[in-house]
Amino acid sequence: MRDVTPDVPAPHRRAFLKYTGALGAAAAVSASLSACSSGPESTNDTGSGGGRDRTLTAVIGYGNDGSWDPTQTASAFCMAANHHIYEGLLDTDPISRKPYAALATEVPKDPGSTTWRFTLRAGATFHDCKPVTADDVVFVFERILDPDTQTLAKGFFASWLKEVRKIDAQNVELVLKFPFPDGLSRLTLAKIMPKHVFSRPGAWDDAIKGKAIGSGPYRQTAHHPKSNTTFEAFDGYNGPRKPAFRKMNWLTIVDAAPRVAKISGSSAGAQIADNIPYANIGQLESGGMTVAGGAGMNNLFLMFNTRHKPFDDVRVRQALHYAIDTEKMVEVALKGHGKPSSSFLDEANPSYRRAKTVYDHDPDKAKALLKEAGVKGLSIDILAVNVSWIVDCLPTIKASWDAIGVQTTLSPQETTAVFTKLDQKQDYQVVVAASNPNQFGLDADLIMHYNYGPGNLWMQYTRWAADPVARQLFKDMDRATREPDPARKKAIVQDYIDVVAEQAVLYPVVHNELMTAWDPARLSGIRAQPYPGINLLRARWA
Repeated sequence: MRDVTPDVPAPHRRAFLKYTGALGAAAAVSASLSACSSGPESTNDTGSGGGRDRTLTAVIGYGNDGSWDPTQTASAFCMAANHHIYEGLLDTDPISRKPYAALATEVPKDPGSTTWRFTLRAGATFHDCKPVTADDVVFVFERILDPDTQTLAKGFFASWLKEVRKIDAQNVELVLKFPFPDGLSRLTLAKIMPKHVFSRPGAWDDAIKGKAIGSGPYRQTAHHPKSNTTFEAFDGYNGPRKPAFRKMNWLTIVDAAPRVAKISGSSAGAQIADNIPYANIGQLESGGMTVAGGAGMNNLFLMFNTRHKPFDDVRVRQALHYAIDTEKMVEVALKGHGKPSSSFLDEANPSYRRAKTVYDHDPDKAKALLKEAGVKGLSIDILAVNVSWIVDCLPTIKASWDAIGVQTTLSPQETTAVFTKLDQKQDYQVVVAASNPNQFGLDADLIMHYNYGPGNLWMQYTRWAADPVARQLFKDMDRATREPDPARKKAIVQDYIDVVAEQAVLYPVVHNELMTAWDPARLSGIRAQPYPGINLLRARWA
């Protein structure tokens, strides 16, 4: 990737919103298909009727109006849905992230090889009855690797994948730049899409708005942005994850109170919901629901504008981290369902090591660093997303910064509004928001490149990529990617994460659990994810 210089403009707003999943569709997208997809269009049936064919209703605490383009989206709702609609050559278990054969017939026996050959599953068809071929595979990977097409997925593949070749109609070959075993689990991020549909003019815009045609166990039957998306079992599916539900209706309810109400009580209109507020866990459990959490990379982070003084001074950034009473934040705002960050990675990550710089609550050290930097009378307007648990954490940040003499104002706004300002290169001081790279995978190389890198959106927002420390960091990250020895690679990653911790340009304050609730009398096989969304590919009616 090329270096980002200070005068590089921010990406066009539409391009950015594709990445974040914040782009709203203007109208409902119909996904009516041909006769090979049997059954009527799904409705808003809540699943209260009897029989095995009743509708499963889920409540997702995130918007369904983000980008549905699998090569672009970071939307929690859309990514979760796409795992049910599309397949990769390989897909991964949602918890362990161990790869399994999806559209391909088997996982390569030699992950350390620089050539992986895949045979497509015989009889695999898209939801419009057309067969899946090698041309579809090559089509998707060429889009991802195209230097002139900016996709989020490019950052997960371009550093190690050289090309994808068609051998014949049923066989493809992936050629790697160097051995990269971690790439096998990343293949789930390259969902195979029908070339005959998405190569048409304007088709990628349709994908953004919600058009989804894959080869997975469920087909999308209707899409209503800001309301719900419906699915039906695809009778033509012959893969490893058979659909257990005849129909599914996923409701988008971002506000916490109505989301909890939808799954509460004897007349609950849904059987499962994610993003459960900590304050409602006891209430739901007493009503017979199972509530389980997943601890992972979900975090509240601070992001500094290093072009806005005094945040170009590492001592100021460190001071503001040391000032935060993270234990109080965990106790009061997160109700114990989290931990103060001791590394960029969460403690469960296989590459975790406690960073050399850990921001334990130390207001005296914070004051000393500000004095050393010659900063006094500092006033900060925090630009924050209005995600409910983030809003709960903001008072602790304000109280902590006020206590060291930093006058602090809170400005929580819609997530789309926050990132539109960043995309338009508007001035800001500090952003407080949530992130969870675990929705893309567990490997540290992927997580760190999602957040750091010379061509990375986040680094453009921090205005830090041209800093000499950043340039060396990016070189070390590339060296880790290419390192074939797992132990040495892990050590390099841990060492450069120490640099990320020390610099504190974009850095987590706390890692927290994400809670999922479901009715065990009606559903089985549910596993709570440590990242947003749900995965029902192994679930069943109880």
